[in-house]
Amino acid sequence: MKIAFASKDGLSINEHFGWCETFYLYEIDENSATLIKEIDSSKKYEAEVDKLEYKIDCVSEADIIYVTQIGPKAANMVKIAGIYPMKAAKEDEKIEDVINTLQKMMGENAPLWLKRILLKVVN
Repeated sequence: MKIAFASKDGLSINEHFGWCETFYLYEIDENSATLIKEIDSSKKYEAEVDKLEYKIDCVSEADIIYVTQIGPKAANMVKIAGIYPMKAAKEDEKIEDVINTLQKMMGENAPLWLKRILLKVVN
């Protein structure tokens, strides 16, 4: 599955979805994690809907997006686009820690939300 992280430094989840200028896209499975690419999402838009559509388009390959904050309207638009929005559990949560947690969850009894994503990825 592919996960986009909103980050200023590529190490921690430390950006708001709507303000993020770079997303880091990883592909992970139970045993490995690979940074696929850094996604430039720095283009500015006046209208909120245009900005949100642009950000969603930037991360359209992702199955999950991890951010520090995401507004209800943006979260809804992200879900409609088929991407699962997640908020970091704490400020400056490490990307590596989130990946390790997800891999552990994949190897054990994955929660329903994660099973749905994994089934979508397989099909």
